[in-house]
Amino acid sequence: MGKITFYEERGFQGRCYECSSDCPNLQPYFSRCNSIRVDSGCWMLYERPNYQGHQYFLRRGDYTDYQQWLGFSDSISSCCLIPQQTSSHRLRLYEREDHKGLMMELSEDCSCIQDRFHLSEIRSLHVLEGCWVLYEMPNYLGRQYLLRPQEYRRYHDWGATDAKAGSLRRVVDLY
Repeated sequence: MGKITFYEERGFQGRCYECSSDCPNLQPYFSRCNSIRVDSGCWMLYERPNYQGHQYFLRRGDYTDYQQWLGFSDSISSCCLIPQQTSSHRLRLYEREDHKGLMMELSEDCSCIQDRFHLSEIRSLHVLEGCWVLYEMPNYLGRQYLLRPQEYRRYHDWGATDAKAGSLRRVVDLY
């Protein structure tokens, strides 16, 4: 069970909308989003309806303006609650498409893929357990991509426009 509240203005002001499940179109409820309060659960927010556009991962906490969730703008149009089905996390990274080339396996967060594996690009991956967030830059910065348990044969499969991969974080509700 999750709970997230969207506010049109910074500092939790203005019109608000409370949500406790996936919503493919938030546009009827608010015109812009400048602050968010996550009371429970882990959420992926999307810039456009139907889970499209830039993605933003949020854990429990208060986000007083869109820059705190690394937003490019005040546009949030859909959201999904990320299931917490497992306590273990495991994924495999591959240097080439179709799970070829050098393979590395992770079960913990990685703040810098380049430092750890000497790779700045990941061409395919396979999420074996748990959900993850891939960030295009080290230290959990840049564009974000939700990775659910499945095979991703090419970077396009997780929604990226290039193979940049800077860091990976497990989706875990820390509270």
